[in-house]
Order: sequence, then C-alpha cells, then structure tokens
Amino acid sequence: MVSFILPEELRMLQTNLRRYVDTEMIPVEMQSLEGEEFKPGYQKTFQDGMRKLGLWMMDVPEEFGGPGLDLLAKTVVWSELGRTVAIPARGDSITGPTVRSILFSLEGKLREKYLLPVLRGEKKACFAQTEPDAGSDPGSMRTTAERDGDHYVINGVKRYISGAGKAHFMQLMAATDRTRGSRGGISCFLVDMNTPGVKLGAQYDTMMGDRPWEIILDNVRIPATHRVGEEGQGFALAQKWLGAGRVKHGARAIGVAERALDMACSYAKQRVTFGKPLAERQGIQWKLADMYMELEVGRMLVWRAASLIDNGVDARVEAYHCKYYCDEMAFRAIDECMQIHGGMGLTKDMPIERMWRQQRSYRITEGASEVMRNVIARHVLKAHG
Repeated sequence: MVSFILPEELRMLQTNLRRYVDTEMIPVEMQSLEGEEFKPGYQKTFQDGMRKLGLWMMDVPEEFGGPGLDLLAKTVVWSELGRTVAIPARGDSITGPTVRSILFSLEGKLREKYLLPVLRGEKKACFAQTEPDAGSDPGSMRTTAERDGDHYVINGVKRYISGAGKAHFMQLMAATDRTRGSRGGISCFLVDMNTPGVKLGAQYDTMMGDRPWEIILDNVRIPATHRVGEEGQGFALAQKWLGAGRVKHGARAIGVAERALDMACSYAKQRVTFGKPLAERQGIQWKLADMYMELEVGRMLVWRAASLIDNGVDARVEAYHCKYYCDEMAFRAIDECMQIHGGMGLTKDMPIERMWRQQRSYRITEGASEVMRNVIARHVLKAHG
C-alpha cells in the first residue's frame, strides 16, 4: 500500500524549503544566471542555504557522507526547487556534486581516482550516451569499444553531452557487441577527458541557454579495468538510475506546474478586461481548473512511483508514467500561464518564458514523450486483453 499523504518530517522539509525558495531564490531569480551559468556569488549562497536545510550532498548515500534521503524525500526537494529559475535547469547543482549512481559501485583504485574526488568537489564528470543516430534508441549505438588484450580501443562520436567542457572524465556508454544492441551489447567505461584521441567537437547553442558538446573518440585506448561492471551490462547498470531520473523529471515538473498555477491565478485576479477580472471569465476559470487537476494527478504519480522504488518494487513503468505525463502536463501548464499573461508572458521581465523554453526541452531530452508512450503501450498490451 502506498500512502498519498507525506510523512510529517517530509511536510516539515517541504515547508522549510518552500520558505527558502520563496524568500531567498525567487526574489533574485531574474538576475542569478547568465545563460545557464551562475553569476558570481549566487551558487555559493544557495549552497550555503542547502547546507543549513540539511540537504547538502542529498544525492549521496550515508556511507559516503550524504544525509541518506530516500527517493520520496528527494522528490519533495526537486519539486520545490523546480518552482524557481534561479538555478540552472541542467548542470551545476546547489545540493552538492552531481554523481550518477554508477560511480557508487566503484571499488579500490577506481573509487579513489573517480568517485572520491567528485565527492570532494575536485573533479566533475559528464555522461556520454547520446549519439547523432542513437538518442532515444541506444541499441543503435555506433560508438564501439573493442577488446585488445588488457585494453579497449574506443571509436565513435557522442553528441549533446552536457557539461563535457568542464568534465575531467566521462561515464561512457559504448557497444562491445553491436549485434546484441541494448540487450547485452553495451558496456560502461570511465574515460579521462585528457586521454589521447578524446576531442571536444562542436558546441551547440540551445533554446534553453545551455551549450552541450560533441565528443569525438578516435582510437582511444583505455585499460580494461576502467570498464564498470561486466561486459555487456552497461545498459542494465544505467537502468538502475534511469528510473529514479524519470521520477526526478516528474518531480521537477510538479514544481514548474505549481509555479505556473500560482502565477496564472495571481495575474487572473489582478488583470481587468472589459470591466471584469480575468478570474471571473469562464474561459480562464476552466484553464485554471484543468491546470490544478492535472497538477494533482502528476503529484500522485510521482509520490507513488518514488514510494514503490523506496520499498524495493520494480517500478519501471510507473517511472515512465512520471516522465511522460508530468513533463507534458507541466508544459501545458506553463504554456497556459503564458497565454493568460498575454504579451507580458512573452517578455524576459518574467520567469515564464524561461520556464516555457526549459519545459519544452524536457519533452525531448532524456527520453522523448513518444518513446515513453511506446514503452507504456507495450506494458498495456501485455497486461490487458
């Protein structure tokens, strides 16, 4: 059974974090960033705030110095932070170093070389999976890693890799058996960015303001010991954190939709047209009603999926629900918010247009909505009829 009421300690966390976002972040959100990079001082200020709230290193397990938050607690944090554009939608975090769970499986020398420096803030990593012809379909991956004695030789091109320009190493997905695709043919490797044959290619200007990179790998030789897990298990390793990542998408989208509803309601009460506030117009009321109901559905999907995962249940399908429904729902919400604001919503004097651009991108990145629907459909066909 999954409760749809947050435990008291999480309600307290939600209240305290909301107060911080409302008083310390939203008031400066139109001036804290240059593109998708922090202006001087803001990142440290927000990080100090997270430390005071007990959220520093929140993605890090207790054994490595983190607070030991479960996924449901993290959804509360992601949702509240999703209400503001004071921080980058992607990239540098204010809750600690960005560490994918793959690194926590490292042992011995690899842990010393890669995980611990990341936790200390001495190194940064990027995740390199997407390719020109293999975005939502990783089984079509063309980057290959061929075994050569005690080494692998890697060739290929990765595209749209966030953070590659600042990364010290990459967590690279490459095909070790292209005939098997994502079913046992993809492996995970740790590759230093200064390894001979690794080169940054094009950098792409996106509508969201971030600038992901192309990475070219030309006969890159790495020790076989830099493979994470067994050969062919790369995609299976990734699935362990992809589910939580899809729930994170949903949680962040909840914050976007909630802020959109708040701004839309506030403006509808203030704006008078033809002698009446917009809030008294049925056409506007119906928009607000739909935004509210869809937001509540999304919130329940996120809390349920997080609770199932925390209880050890295989909730891959529920995670797909979060990614698909919530990203689409939040885009509708911020789009309606923009429509209600009229011309003002199009200006860069308000956060609406930035939230609109960012949320539009999430319908494509890290799993396009169409792919999510296909996977959900396969589940429906298998479970029903």
